[in-house]
Amino acid sequence: MIRINDKEVSINHFPDKTLLLKEAITDVFSAEYRTTNDKNAPIEIKWNYENNEELLVLYFLTRHIQAAGYHNLILKMPYIPNARQDRVKNPEDVFTLKYFAELINSLNFTEVRVLDAHSNVSLALIDRVRQDTPQSYIEKVIDEIEQENGKKPLMFYPDEGAQKRYSGMITLPYCFGIKNRDWSTGEIKELSVAGETELIAGNDVLIVDDICSYGGTFIHSAEALAALGAAKIYLFVSHCEENALRGKLCACSKIKRIYTTDSIFQERENTRFKVFEL
Repeated sequence: MIRINDKEVSINHFPDKTLLLKEAITDVFSAEYRTTNDKNAPIEIKWNYENNEELLVLYFLTRHIQAAGYHNLILKMPYIPNARQDRVKNPEDVFTLKYFAELINSLNFTEVRVLDAHSNVSLALIDRVRQDTPQSYIEKVIDEIEQENGKKPLMFYPDEGAQKRYSGMITLPYCFGIKNRDWSTGEIKELSVAGETELIAGNDVLIVDDICSYGGTFIHSAEALAALGAAKIYLFVSHCEENALRGKLCACSKIKRIYTTDSIFQERENTRFKVFEL
């Protein structure tokens, strides 16, 4: 979904399936907008990623606005597409993140704002990028758990990367996971728990990480925490793919509630999920 100055852009198509963007950004070019805003006034383009076609829409709309003389454009892109392909090992591997960043850079945004980037490589490749942290959302989850159960949860970070990323952000006791993978398949064979493990028994636990696909890491985490006596287990991820609805995560009874943002997650009907609007 793409919004310009908080108004959703209508994406339509011609019969041949090419994009039809006629009157897609009427408000920006209205007489009222032009009389109340000068050409240097910031225009905010917000992109909550749903599909790859939106990248082409973003390109067309940005170029159209710039052609009209507006150049102070801010891109709010909470989720960075292609961030999973942040390195290549073989000559035939396509470095999609690099080329995606080159396209975004070619649009010369005044600022590109992202949330909790999955890869630091993406932050290095995108010009004038500013990263927002998910701290305020995690704190809201902690407050909700405390109101519900009368005490703050113990924090759990599924791997050492998440532990380094979030433990300085949230000043609560924590444990972290150590994954044992089958490197030929990437499958997690086992997850052990380290840190302040003596605090787990009888306490609520909040698992925190940046991204969720099908949720295998979090199922392993919940099982390991439950085996150590955790009471209620909750999960917060900054970016949740809708694949989570089709995996085993939704059926995992050990996780009481899943919190995320609407960066890429659009589902609102499943009551196990609570979605924060960015």
